[in-house]
Amino acid sequence: MSDTPRAKLSAKHPRTLDKTRAPVRSAGALRRPTKAVPASMLDASGAKKKPVGKPARPRPVNDAAAQTGARRPAGSGTPPRRPASDTPYEKRATGERPPARGQRERVAGARPARFDEDRPRRNSEGGARGDFARPVKRDVDNRAPRRFDEDRPRRNSEGGARGDFARPVKRDVDNRAPRSFDEDRPRRNSEPAPRGRFARDDRDNHAPRSTRPTRAPRVERDDEDDDIKIHHDAAGSLRLSKRMSELGLCSRREADEWIAKGWVRVDGRVVKELGTKILPTQEITVVQAAQKEQANRVTILLHKPVGYVSGQAEDGYDPAVVLVTSEHHWSEDDAGVRFSPAHLRSLAPAGRLDIDSTGLLVLTQDGRIAKQLIGEDSDIEKEYLVRVSYNEHSQNVEAHFPAERLALLRHGLELDDQPLKPAQVDWQNPEQLRFVLKEGKKRQIRRMCELVGLHVTGLKRVRMGRITLGNLPVGEWRYLRAGEGF
Repeated sequence: MSDTPRAKLSAKHPRTLDKTRAPVRSAGALRRPTKAVPASMLDASGAKKKPVGKPARPRPVNDAAAQTGARRPAGSGTPPRRPASDTPYEKRATGERPPARGQRERVAGARPARFDEDRPRRNSEGGARGDFARPVKRDVDNRAPRRFDEDRPRRNSEGGARGDFARPVKRDVDNRAPRSFDEDRPRRNSEPAPRGRFARDDRDNHAPRSTRPTRAPRVERDDEDDDIKIHHDAAGSLRLSKRMSELGLCSRREADEWIAKGWVRVDGRVVKELGTKILPTQEITVVQAAQKEQANRVTILLHKPVGYVSGQAEDGYDPAVVLVTSEHHWSEDDAGVRFSPAHLRSLAPAGRLDIDSTGLLVLTQDGRIAKQLIGEDSDIEKEYLVRVSYNEHSQNVEAHFPAERLALLRHGLELDDQPLKPAQVDWQNPEQLRFVLKEGKKRQIRRMCELVGLHVTGLKRVRMGRITLGNLPVGEWRYLRAGEGF
């Protein structure tokens, strides 16, 4: 056993053999083998030569560079020169900006500028040197004289190409060249036709233009000498607008509007003059535009409250049409029509209601409906509920009112010296009468009750033809549905 410290330590503390661990190699085993050095890299003593650096590029040496301490090439024997002063860099004042690169003064010892004798100097205007330099741009007065070669044709005053490729000069009408006519080219005939072999051979076979039959001159029709004008004073003639109203085409006002627009034809001719008279046997037609406009017109059913007049505003009272707004439109209206401000145009009442009356009021743009309800020959029934009082009796009026006077309300009264049409009058309850009329004079029901000693305290219209007031709230309105009619 060796007496080395490692051997003593191993003897004092033996280690168990662990087969799972790799054996520890000696330091000699871990050392890399040295690489053989070629003989060319060894000196005479057998040591490795030191690498020699590249030789420095020689620089010109002058006294100025030596004084400023310019760097000497490596390997030179002379020691480096020290700067002329102890402070090589001068401190600038605060805020002073260094000069630009091109304006900076060349420091002493810097590389001098080179000027080769064989290199042309740059022109004062700048640009390339020598043969590649651009021509100097001169002013108008300093231009070089223009060259004109003898063998080069001059440009025409009109411009264009020179020589054989020049375009012909465009001359005026008076300066045109004479037109050439070739002998082998057939001349154009006086009448327009193809020339040469494409000309027609049967031209002479046609009859001369003067012998052809001429068209009869068109006779202009004078609108004043029209058959419609002849019937102005004829027996049985009537105004066109009235005849259209009688036929149910439209109202008289609509007829006048359509005539002015040229939408009415009589026996196929357009009539535009208002007041034209025709015979009942003549045919009247309207254009499709009139029918389309009429189909777009609406009719509104309003539950008029007390305090509103039916027509125009009077005595400070508002007309009922002011209630026709989107806010007062009945929420349960199922007509499928959306309210538009255009529906208020030409909206007129068909059947008035007094300011003290309430109930169903019809406002329409359709003249046919207005004529049907309030026309001279209208037979549409209007139903009213009238609350009355008799003398000092306001309760159980039916028991105190004479039956013979009730019969007069049904038939036998006159208004404005004209007998009234028969009416249906009966008791709805002891204080209320039910009237069904087929005419509508001004304040007719109130005046009829006054003639028999009754005083009207309340009046409400509940039906016009087949249209009833129903559940329409007071002050609200709805549209007349497409399937409804009076």
